[in-house]
Amino acid sequence: MIRKLIITALTVSVIAASATPSMANDIYIDQFGFGNAVGGGQAGWNNKFGAKQTGWWNTAISQQNGGNNTSAIGQQGNNNYGDVWQNGWNNAGGVGQFGDNHNAILTQDGNGNIAAGVQVGNGCNANVVQHGSGNVSAFVQACP
Repeated sequence: MIRKLIITALTVSVIAASATPSMANDIYIDQFGFGNAVGGGQAGWNNKFGAKQTGWWNTAISQQNGGNNTSAIGQQGNNNYGDVWQNGWNNAGGVGQFGDNHNAILTQDGNGNIAAGVQVGNGCNANVVQHGSGNVSAFVQACP
């Protein structure tokens, strides 16, 4: 009887451990500089968020609800703000800012949406909003 109990407990443990990674969400953060901040949240399955910030006083925020969403914010410079909000499934969003004093907000509500970015120079602002499914957007700015 005790042997069956131990085998059952081990089997349940193995099943629980193997099920966790398939539902896991991932966050990757790499920061160098001073006063940088990363925040946000993930609810759902298999969401991924990566942030790489070099400089001073950069902020990266990602909020993901649903599943299989990917967002990436890479900022090099000072006083940049990147924000990606995704609600739904299979969405991809990204922001890449070089220089100083940039603001970029990407909002996607639906499934299979893609948004991109890139801002160079100083003081660029971008706000991309997509509702529905299968939307694609891209922006490139070279502000003074």
